[in-house]
Amino acid sequence: MTLTDANSESANSDQIMGEPDEFGRFGQFGGRFVPETLVPACQELEDAFRSAWGDTEFRRELSALLADYAGRPSPITECHRLSEELGYRVILKREDLNHTGSHKINNVLGQALLAKRMGKTRLIAETGAGQHGVATATAAALLGMECRVYMGEVDISRQELNVFRMNLLGAEVVPALSGSRTLKDAVNEAMRDWVAKVEDSYYCLGSAMGPHPYPWMVRTFHEVIGIEAREQTARLLDGGVPDVVTACVGGGSNAIGIFSGFADTDAELVGVEPAGGAAVGRKVPGVVHGSKSYLMQDEVGQVLEAESISAGLDYPGVGPEHAHLADIGRARYESVTDAEVIEGFQLLARTEGIIPALECAHALAWMSREREELAGKTLLMNLSGRGDKDVAQMMDVLGRK
Repeated sequence: MTLTDANSESANSDQIMGEPDEFGRFGQFGGRFVPETLVPACQELEDAFRSAWGDTEFRRELSALLADYAGRPSPITECHRLSEELGYRVILKREDLNHTGSHKINNVLGQALLAKRMGKTRLIAETGAGQHGVATATAAALLGMECRVYMGEVDISRQELNVFRMNLLGAEVVPALSGSRTLKDAVNEAMRDWVAKVEDSYYCLGSAMGPHPYPWMVRTFHEVIGIEAREQTARLLDGGVPDVVTACVGGGSNAIGIFSGFADTDAELVGVEPAGGAAVGRKVPGVVHGSKSYLMQDEVGQVLEAESISAGLDYPGVGPEHAHLADIGRARYESVTDAEVIEGFQLLARTEGIIPALECAHALAWMSREREELAGKTLLMNLSGRGDKDVAQMMDVLGRK
């Protein structure tokens, strides 16, 4: 493995939600830990992204797709019945209402347009819950590109609906059969494919993780969530901001997107991880999938298998910018159990008629558990996906009736 910044100290360790330093680091986290064969590909990608983001025509084309194809801006919803039950004011940012059913389309449309600009003809992706895979297959169909999605064998079984959707959209879904056969292993397979076919293939990474420039690039494409939410809540709160902004965290793309809109305010930023995958909670630094961040690992440095009821959060690491935000105290990260998640899933459905993705139900679980701490406050939650994909799984968990 090669690291271009192995012994470098970050020049911007106190930076909050800005551009990473010259080595692709946020504080001590991030960087580019990749095989020699991928160093040129990562540099090519960084150069292409900088060029595209500075091009008004690229930005115009992306904005048009986000508006006319994805359905942005997504609305905010004030939850009166849920607020009454919890004892504080709850507002949802409705990324579940985007085309394909989650926040993933924001990042995928940006990366797919970038891939076309770079002359690539084939998209590679990894997926856990299937939402990123569906979004990538959707963009590939829209732009006339080939698409291969790697998905853990376990996740293929528990997310059959999304697998069918990807196939219907023309994508090839390839099972990852090694390790825990979940998201971590799907990332491994996608990166192997990218190494082998980098000339014509583009790795459309689904979360704010991986080697530089992916964490920064993915966050940039998702900043639209935070920009919109800041404007929308300002109108609702007479120019103010929520006391708390929260979202679920696995790799952390939906959370980093909404946090970006409030990092310069007094709002408390709270990420919620699964208890079986609480990488930030463990605060053990290490390297996985091309960057340094907090990981779940044992005393000899072996990466542990994550466990979560939600396929999308079944990951042993976290995006490096989240590790940085935790390190400098700008955000805090809590964890919840699967049993609490099941209750959170039902709570929103019962009180507001909105079925959340199991990933989002992690934030709802924390919100329900911490009623006393949050009493009297105003909280904004990023509802990053809808729960259609999880209904069959929850029927089994709760008992079919």
